[in-house]
Amino acid sequence: MSEGTINLASEVENRLQDVVSRARLADVARLAGCAPATISRAINHPEKVSPEKRFRIESAMLELGYVRNHAARTLRSQRSHMVGILIPTLDYALYAQLVGAANSRFSKAGISTLIATFDFDLNAELKEARLLLERGAEALILVGDQHRPKLYELLDQFAVPFVNTYAYNPKGDCPTVGFDNSFAAAKIARHLVHLGHRNICVISGITKDNDRTTKRLEGIREELLRHGIELRNSMVAERPYSISDGRKACELLLSRNIPPPTAIICGNDVLALGALLECTATGMEVPGDISVVGFDNLEFAMHSNPPLTTINVPAEEMGASAANHILGELSGDEGTRHTSVEVQLILRNSSAPPKGPVSGTNRRSKSQLPSPATILGSVSRPYSDGE
Repeated sequence: MSEGTINLASEVENRLQDVVSRARLADVARLAGCAPATISRAINHPEKVSPEKRFRIESAMLELGYVRNHAARTLRSQRSHMVGILIPTLDYALYAQLVGAANSRFSKAGISTLIATFDFDLNAELKEARLLLERGAEALILVGDQHRPKLYELLDQFAVPFVNTYAYNPKGDCPTVGFDNSFAAAKIARHLVHLGHRNICVISGITKDNDRTTKRLEGIREELLRHGIELRNSMVAERPYSISDGRKACELLLSRNIPPPTAIICGNDVLALGALLECTATGMEVPGDISVVGFDNLEFAMHSNPPLTTINVPAEEMGASAANHILGELSGDEGTRHTSVEVQLILRNSSAPPKGPVSGTNRRSKSQLPSPATILGSVSRPYSDGE
């Protein structure tokens, strides 16, 4: 389908300023560029009409208000029993876990899952969303709370149920399943401040078109500022999510900040692993010379050397909750529009108090840091803000 065909609904809106309140079949046919007989066929025998023509016909019905006609509702009632899931990439374990959990829930309900990726490009996401709807997706699961306005317009125009995951915004208009990324990132910044760190750098994911990384960086910056610590631009490096980029970002931060940081907060565990490798390669001990913390609690975080302090994100719970939300919408039960999942700070051996004297009311001695023997399972344990 061409871009011009896909955008038919918005194009005709510019051409038609006045339409009658009760459109006739002929009006729909004229706008959709089809014969009236094709319109009738699409209504009564939709399987005999190509997806492209059905898309154009439905666009015309909605534009002309014909959607309220019984025949238009009949066209809309054709169930495909398919739901689309749009994720940035399949290369990241947590997205795969979210998809797996959602797919399992849908499968039990007799619904198939269509999966598409967009490589963190919101324009590509819009294109993929259109393709999913064109292929019959009745609803969409999205990642994040930031999308192109045209995507929301498309979903609203065709009354497509959707839910934003990895976000929790009870004050927003869009349904969400997830957590407050700013608050979660602030927890890990607060942990380092409580240990006594004041010279802290950040390796962030790319913030452009990514509300999750943007809010995490904002949460860290605001939490540090609350303790009188300024996070200067020279102390932040944005990089794609890869081990090699984590190493490069760490090298950059160590070289351009004198004295070097005593702690580095990473936007996810992949970047943190790269930072760990780079610190080790330069002869720095973690956490003796520098603390490194991650985000997401990927499986390898427990087995890195040293094991990573990180934020645990329950991706499977998000996927299952998102699927339950969509199933409720499809069955006519709106239910709860916003579902929060709990994220936890997991303490491991990659974070410790900085060497030498520290200042401030949050100073902690090394004797206050949980030893490996006291950490849950000798590996990790949840952290509460009271510590």
